[in-house]
Amino acid sequence: MEFIFALIGYLLGSIPFGLILTKAAGLGDIRAIGSGNIGATNVLRTGNKKLAAATLILDGTKGAVAVLLAQHFANHDAALMAGLFSILGHVFPIWLNYKGGKGVATALGMLLALAPLSGLAACGVWLVMAAVFRFSSLSALIALLSTPLSSYFIYNDIRLSLVCALVCAIVWFTHRANIQRLLKGEEPKIGQKK
Repeated sequence: MEFIFALIGYLLGSIPFGLILTKAAGLGDIRAIGSGNIGATNVLRTGNKKLAAATLILDGTKGAVAVLLAQHFANHDAALMAGLFSILGHVFPIWLNYKGGKGVATALGMLLALAPLSGLAACGVWLVMAAVFRFSSLSALIALLSTPLSSYFIYNDIRLSLVCALVCAIVWFTHRANIQRLLKGEEPKIGQKK
């Protein structure tokens, strides 16, 4: 049962909403501009805030839907696998030669459906970090780093905490270039052009 929902999660996660929306809007291939990423941050570089917001919402929704389907039709373990694999689908989509987004929005959607209090706590951490440091990437990395602990202490669920740790590791992996720029002092702040 877990395998079926892991597959469903992967397929949902691999829907490249950023690419679909920008092409539908006549803006071409989002992979040809900015970071080449298919996520909301790169869609924002087209100058279309509405498309970027829609991408953010849809990328988050696919993570949440994967979890909610598994919760409804199966069990908690299936929901954990569906959530994890929705992130893997977003980051490594089969349709785009396994070159996808960085996974933050999908991780947040998955987390809000799987462990709402941890998801809200992560949102709070992001807001505080963004207000203090003004780096979106750093805020996301710290927010996700908080989720294994918050999920364990709030829900007392070691499997949930382990999945959160794996999701955190995946997102940190996708942010390798951001981390290097942060260390060099070259990462653009929120509102700055890259």
